[in-house]
Amino acid sequence: DPAVLRGIAAAARGRPWVFADRRRLPDPVEAARRVLDPAPPRSPAGMGAATGPPVDASGGGQASRSLLGTGAATTLDLFDVSVVVPTYKRDDLLRRCLDALMSQEFPRDRFEIIVVDDGRSASVPRLVGELAGQHPDLRLITLPGLGRGPATARNIGWRAARGEIIAFTDDDAYPADTQWLREGLTPFADARVAVVSGSVRVPTSDPPTDLQRNVKNLESSRFLTCNAFCRRRALEMAGGFDERFTVPFREDSDLQFRLEANTGRLVRAEGARVIHPAPPGRFAVSLRLQRYSQFNALIYKKHRDRYGELNAGPPLHYYAMLGAAAGGVIAMLTGRRVAARMLATLWAGLEVRFFLRRARGTSRRPCHLLDLALTSLLIPPLSVYWRLRGAVRYRVVFG
Repeated sequence: DPAVLRGIAAAARGRPWVFADRRRLPDPVEAARRVLDPAPPRSPAGMGAATGPPVDASGGGQASRSLLGTGAATTLDLFDVSVVVPTYKRDDLLRRCLDALMSQEFPRDRFEIIVVDDGRSASVPRLVGELAGQHPDLRLITLPGLGRGPATARNIGWRAARGEIIAFTDDDAYPADTQWLREGLTPFADARVAVVSGSVRVPTSDPPTDLQRNVKNLESSRFLTCNAFCRRRALEMAGGFDERFTVPFREDSDLQFRLEANTGRLVRAEGARVIHPAPPGRFAVSLRLQRYSQFNALIYKKHRDRYGELNAGPPLHYYAMLGAAAGGVIAMLTGRRVAARMLATLWAGLEVRFFLRRARGTSRRPCHLLDLALTSLLIPPLSVYWRLRGAVRYRVVFG
């Protein structure tokens, strides 16, 4: 059809203009738009394929209740809290997490568990269905994810939830005891509290691997989505998670900064404890993780005034190593052998220093030391590459 062909040609010519001029809505505008969206269906039929028993519209015969004080709940609120767990092809860890959640000493008719299967596997619905059958008094459902990372999966979960409070945890973490939900919800008795962050403990090997030592730093974080509680309306105002963060990195800090900007209060509940074991890590796993660096550019662009809190300043030692290596090659090619030797010595010294710093206090197993030696050579160029790629992708200049 000639008209169709002309339309396709016109659309193709307009694509560069569309991509060059498109812009994301500012966060306050996006939050306001979401508030105007129709509320998500609250009936079981609107919740997707539930693997647990059906729940009647009255909440199992119970009147609508809330921890938030008189008048805070509506007739649509069937639960005080909904626990959202994104998962991706880690059924053994997911089972451990769900077992701990189902052991909570909390009224079974006042909370639900929503598993978002970002791997869209056949095994997760079976696992959740099996556990739901063993606990018919608890609403436990699974929803399919989109395979776009935990930020998108959590948005799917909390927007389908039926609780006044949304609790987040991860499939590779689990509550430390049976009081996690009670401890996390207690601060919400104060109507001014919108966000609560619990404490995280990270067990590691002794001595740990380099990866485990890095994961151990989670213990000092102020807000982590493996142990966080948010009022639903606070999430709606913030617009939920920014789905441009497609890996488990910086999406929690981005949400924290936006929630604090809107609500002004983030309360710690030290009694709400979660265990987040750190795996030893596969060989050279640190190379694959360098791609996360590109999202430093995105969070810098969005929260320039708070970026310094993330301890993610410019990797000057990487720049020095790459500069020495590049300078040495140029000096060699131009016949300046003395300068080339000096720069090569500087590069080698910086590399050895980097290796020793990573190896200090970690495992001395030969395989681990070989991993450190290899990755110490490759991490600097990979990290700088991904930082530059992020700067170009998100159109921001940062160190």
